[in-house]
Amino acid sequence: MISKESVIKDLKEVRSRSPLVHNITNSVVMNNTANALLAIGASPVMAHAVEEVEDMVKIASSLVINIGTLSPSWVEAMLKAGLAAKKKNIPVVLDPVGAGATAYRTQTSLQIIRECKPDVIRGNASEIMALTCKQSDTKGVDSVASSESAVHGATTLAKDTGAIIIISGPVDYVVDNKSVIQVQNGSPLMGKVTGMGCTATALVGAFVAVNCDFIMSSAHAMAVMGIAGELAAKRSAGPGTMQAYFLDELYKLSDKDITNLLKAVS
Repeated sequence: MISKESVIKDLKEVRSRSPLVHNITNSVVMNNTANALLAIGASPVMAHAVEEVEDMVKIASSLVINIGTLSPSWVEAMLKAGLAAKKKNIPVVLDPVGAGATAYRTQTSLQIIRECKPDVIRGNASEIMALTCKQSDTKGVDSVASSESAVHGATTLAKDTGAIIIISGPVDYVVDNKSVIQVQNGSPLMGKVTGMGCTATALVGAFVAVNCDFIMSSAHAMAVMGIAGELAAKRSAGPGTMQAYFLDELYKLSDKDITNLLKAVS
């Protein structure tokens, strides 16, 4: 059961241990996700050259793979890094951006799942449904399906892969093969800022680095993401200021904020 005490504990662990999160992520969001990781207290590194990813993984606490801007050399780097991470026994988090939009994205996501065996997979409803070979509708990299509609498929995907599955949306669902946690924090304004989903994936990478109970640490990351988004939205005039205030709220997020605002059920 997710509780305010458990969220606070993991946030303190991230801030005290400052885990090195190795990101192979897309070129649209590198700055956003690196700043979010810094704001929360983690240490980001963005490295995607085939020649160095295995060495970088050796010193990392977790690996985040985000397929948002694909190319053959990046896919090679993702697979090399993922295999190296499994050898080192550090957690791997996959963001299958745009799975279902093109065959290349879907096939790449499935190859990474098959070969690298990620511990956590986070996507929107359409992306998660695409990975279960169910019909899914996408608009570019955006979902046109509700997060709730993907819960059954996510449970099946969790059983098939052994991974924790996170479905992002107005309600976030964190799923393993036997349980579902709903995180009900967040703001509609978050969807107006590019890369918020990718940022959530990066934060999951920080939290799973400090807590090996991956369903709980994943839920804690999504709760922190949502609470910071709610607080930022209250101060924002629109998407531009939302992005800046979101980083500020991550940075100064307090025990009191979590205690007062956490909305999660399991």
